[in-house]
Amino acid sequence: MSGLLQRPALRTPVGFALAAVLLFAVAPAVLSDFRLGLLAKFLCFAIVAVGIGLAWGRGGMLTLGQGVFFGIGAYIMAMHMQLADAARLKQDVPEFMQIAGISELPSYWLPFASAPVAILAILLLPALLAAALGFGVFKRRVKGAYFAILSQALTAALAILLTGQQTIGGFTGLSDFRAFFGFRLDDPVNRRMLFFIAAAALLLVVAVARQLMHSRYGELLVAVRDQEERVRFLGYDPANIKIVAYVVAAFFAGIAGALFTPIVGIISPADIGVVPSIVFLIGVAIGGRTTLLGPVLGAIGVAWAQTTFSEHFPSGWTYLQGVLFIVVVGFIPAGLAGIWPMARELAERFRRPATAEAPAPAEVGDTVEEKKVEAR
Repeated sequence: MSGLLQRPALRTPVGFALAAVLLFAVAPAVLSDFRLGLLAKFLCFAIVAVGIGLAWGRGGMLTLGQGVFFGIGAYIMAMHMQLADAARLKQDVPEFMQIAGISELPSYWLPFASAPVAILAILLLPALLAAALGFGVFKRRVKGAYFAILSQALTAALAILLTGQQTIGGFTGLSDFRAFFGFRLDDPVNRRMLFFIAAAALLLVVAVARQLMHSRYGELLVAVRDQEERVRFLGYDPANIKIVAYVVAAFFAGIAGALFTPIVGIISPADIGVVPSIVFLIGVAIGGRTTLLGPVLGAIGVAWAQTTFSEHFPSGWTYLQGVLFIVVVGFIPAGLAGIWPMARELAERFRRPATAEAPAPAEVGDTVEEKKVEAR
């Protein structure tokens, strides 16, 4: 196996094959249904992290607002599932609207009763919003901290807007889903099906990101991150290159949100606000934002640690998370994915001789011309 991994042509297919075996064979065999559901939730976070790694790690765009696109996909899926449940029960409005005293379905809910329309909206609306926002921001050459603050403000605004809308669940959000495209969610077999869908989506997203990173576009994206003015001098528009990466990251986040809703069974403003967006970013930074698999492993690791340690230390996990983020950013800028290259480089330094052999000193009385003659 080590020989296969040393061949560049075989490294990628072997890596994807190993990931597929772990996700589709090993995980279902060794994990309980509860733990498998948690892993499916973590895979949704990993899908978001892949997009952040592309936009931030390769493009240098500090995206603090991925919760917006995650929330759009999640809420569209939730609205479709609520309407499907209401239609199955022959009700005019979903149950939460009946409890809130709403007897008429809002007009913006109507398109999402159709499954094809809901799927198209999940795929297109986050990308279109990112394209519009990116065009307005990057064409004006807004970047750095200003872009980060703007994207974070957009996330906070969306969370506040959703909190005040009773027709979309308000502060408590949407929950109590019974079926996912006709498949009952209380069936353990269907729950496993959701895990397999999330795993397949993650592998597909990673494959798309890898193709982009190793293409000519990926080289341009890195060039824009490092030397934007030189790229503009060569005749390329850096804004267009950034917009593409930003749209792809939003597209991935929308898909992750749509899968998150049936897997977890609830979506609320608390799941898409500023804090979740920052947690996404922390996972990418800890894993290694400039690598392909670093964001995936970092997002899954941080989500797992949050679930595990918060059970035993509810008040201390936030501080531990902050300390871990500071340590990684301050001392391991490449993230956990950069530990192995750093260790290998240190090992090579220790293997080298401490001092190189010094040339023999010239004898007393020898002149430079005599040394030249001897050398000839």
